[in-house]
Amino acid sequence: MTRTAQIVSTARYLPGRKVTNDELTARFSVLGLPDVINKFGASTGITQRFYAPDDWATSDLALPASQEALKRAGLKPEDVDLIVLGTDSPDYITPDTSVVLQYKLGAKNAGTFDVGCACASFPTAIALAAGLISANAGIRNVLVVAAYMMHKLSDPDDPVSFFYGDGAGAAVLTSGSMQGFVGAALQADGAYHSNWGIFSGGTFEPASEASVKAGRTKVRLVKPYPPEVNEEGWPRLFKRLAAENDFTADDVDQILFTQVRKPTIAVAAERCGVPVEKCHTIMEKYGYTGSACIAMALDDAIELGKIKRGNLIVMIGSGVGYNQAAVAFRMT
Repeated sequence: MTRTAQIVSTARYLPGRKVTNDELTARFSVLGLPDVINKFGASTGITQRFYAPDDWATSDLALPASQEALKRAGLKPEDVDLIVLGTDSPDYITPDTSVVLQYKLGAKNAGTFDVGCACASFPTAIALAAGLISANAGIRNVLVVAAYMMHKLSDPDDPVSFFYGDGAGAAVLTSGSMQGFVGAALQADGAYHSNWGIFSGGTFEPASEASVKAGRTKVRLVKPYPPEVNEEGWPRLFKRLAAENDFTADDVDQILFTQVRKPTIAVAAERCGVPVEKCHTIMEKYGYTGSACIAMALDDAIELGKIKRGNLIVMIGSGVGYNQAAVAFRMT
């Protein structure tokens, strides 16, 4: 019998501290930048974001989303065969955050690994989980989690900290005979690897007193990405995914893009041939939650009734580097 991965539950977690654009404007006005937050807000559609407690790590954000997703799937932690966690704000450089989550969750029978392609991590992780389920009879229940706590790795006096909100999303995939997973497509361009990132703390430049003082262990936007990276890259990936898996734009019920700029989503939707009304957004209420944003948007859209059983959905993510990933699923 053909084994196909199916999404049987989703969940999201948002921490409690709300940080509005007005609060950030007050902070940056003191620093002599009174207009920067309003400009970012107008260009993105983001009005607020949420922060986790200062003593939390990314695995602490991932835990409640994971627990709720398992509860909704009717599973216990010990039923999980594999945990795949996507983030670019890990607890540590090593070990993987997924293994920390496995311990905190009590998923004693699960293997784990991290996916680290930044904000393209969730669709990448979903595709990997689906492939492993199809190819391995011993892997039945996979917990896919995406979590983001980049605000803790940013300089609060850097205006780009506007973008960093905390959050987590999770999905449980199980094996079944009905079509769930449809296909995946990925693309990248490493020429942009030095545009945005945390550039000290790895082997390129191990952390030192000098690099810490210079702020190189914090996330930095060095050079903006040109608009065409997403405005052209997302439609190109969508059309490839559709052609390779025999569906059209008219067949798609919902596209979930990386939740960073509403105007970019509108342009990409038009070029994909999909009405923007079929592109659910959450950045206006949750802020930009990076690696977690597509997972959170998926759960939010399901909760609002925008995604239903039998719907064909496409998730397309972009991560610094840059990485881009798309995955198509039939909801069962």
